[in-house]
Amino acid sequence: MPLPPAPTKRADRLNEKAFETQVRSSRAKGTAVASATSTEKAASAPTPRSTSRKSTSTAYLTSPAKTDAPISKAAGAAPALPSAPAVAPAPVKSRKVARSGPTKLFVLDTNVLMHDPMCLFRFEEHDIYLPMIVLEELDGHKKGMTEVARNARQTSRTLDALAGTPGADITAGFQLDSTGHRDARGKLLFQTQPLNYALPTSLPQGKADNQILGVVEALRQKYAPREVVLVSKDINMRVKARALGLATDDYQNDKTLEDGDLLYSGALALPSDFWATHGQKIESWQQGQHTFYKVEGPTVPSMHINQFVYFESPGEPSLYARVSEIRGSSAVLKTLRDFNHLKNSVWGVTTRNREQNFAMNLLMDPEVDFVTLTGTAGTGKTLMALAAGLTQVLDDRRYTEIIVTRATVSVGEDIGFLPGTEEEKMGPWMGALDDNLEVLGKTDTNAGEWGRAATNELIRSRIKIKSMNFMRGRTFLNKYVIIDEAQNLPPKQMKTLLTRAGPGTKLNWMGNLA
Repeated sequence: MPLPPAPTKRADRLNEKAFETQVRSSRAKGTAVASATSTEKAASAPTPRSTSRKSTSTAYLTSPAKTDAPISKAAGAAPALPSAPAVAPAPVKSRKVARSGPTKLFVLDTNVLMHDPMCLFRFEEHDIYLPMIVLEELDGHKKGMTEVARNARQTSRTLDALAGTPGADITAGFQLDSTGHRDARGKLLFQTQPLNYALPTSLPQGKADNQILGVVEALRQKYAPREVVLVSKDINMRVKARALGLATDDYQNDKTLEDGDLLYSGALALPSDFWATHGQKIESWQQGQHTFYKVEGPTVPSMHINQFVYFESPGEPSLYARVSEIRGSSAVLKTLRDFNHLKNSVWGVTTRNREQNFAMNLLMDPEVDFVTLTGTAGTGKTLMALAAGLTQVLDDRRYTEIIVTRATVSVGEDIGFLPGTEEEKMGPWMGALDDNLEVLGKTDTNAGEWGRAATNELIRSRIKIKSMNFMRGRTFLNKYVIIDEAQNLPPKQMKTLLTRAGPGTKLNWMGNLA
């Protein structure tokens, strides 16, 4: 039904005659449609606040019978607005798109069910078949307090829940989505009758694995040309299945990708045609020891703030820079300081490769207050962090002291409680710190034995060893913090350490994920 004309004054009531005229006109037409044009007019006109939101929505009425109903009005009350049913879009669930093509029949081995009790709901639109020997093996492994026994019991409970759904028929198969798992759109089939199969005489017939192989062979012949696949965690069983010409696969639903492949590396290699595609719109200027380049082109969307970019090509000059600013489609690159050269050594330490030079630039930059370094053992993470910290604490006086901590996770068995104060208890865990301080103490070859001893005393007076157990509630001001072996920290301890940083503090996290 068309909306009545908007009131001419703010917070005014609708004109009753105009309203009845609209009702009569809708009766003559026999249909009532609220168009978007009339809606926009009602929304633009001054209307009461209580109806302004409703006036901006568009509703389509397809039932003219409701418009013919009489409108009752109370004495002294304003006529009510014609209410349209709110047509709200149904919430769209993010379901996977159903694949086109024939569905497969997966025969599950017992070890798959004991590995993941929810594996029955991981095969999407495909059907699952459980041989009788699999149920027998599940029953034999259900006793105990181990993880395998718990998974076996959970699988039995899942099968019982599927069998207890209304209308479940074991001969026709159980619908896997009957218990609420919407992604599982196939059926669960059981071996309800004996199957005829012939295996080589070299395979003992009484072994459970060979019986499952025989069931797969019988199903392949029965449901041909449908693909029947054996899913097993047993490598030898998969090898025997391939030897018999049966399709087989490993259960890989719970396997994750390698963490190192997904981690942000912090560096981006520029393409070989970088200067050809970006050289026409590059602006450059000099500021102190650094050169800045403002670039625009197709590579800019893949850059991030504080990300290192490098260009290496034979016969052309190399470029090593860091992204210092991104605005729209342009990025500003800042050239790096070359710590490979001896004149730029940090506490006598020079970098040996490109990645170490990137790390040292971050450690020595006061504008970067959070640095994470990952690498295998022996790549110089702790050494570079200590050298940069000593230079900025003792020489530049940028920070007041160095705080070193690490996760107290032992490699082997625990040797018991450690005596002494907090630093004395943390001493055995800080063997890596002592080794690196010994290396840094030998860099000054001009100083004598007394000079090196005095330097070591000064260094150790500015380095504080703290335990993570007493970090809660503290706030570090103008401190250079080194968190070593950070890969052993749980998320809660990481969050606790991150929130300890106050103004002027630099956090350096180091770990080995390999």
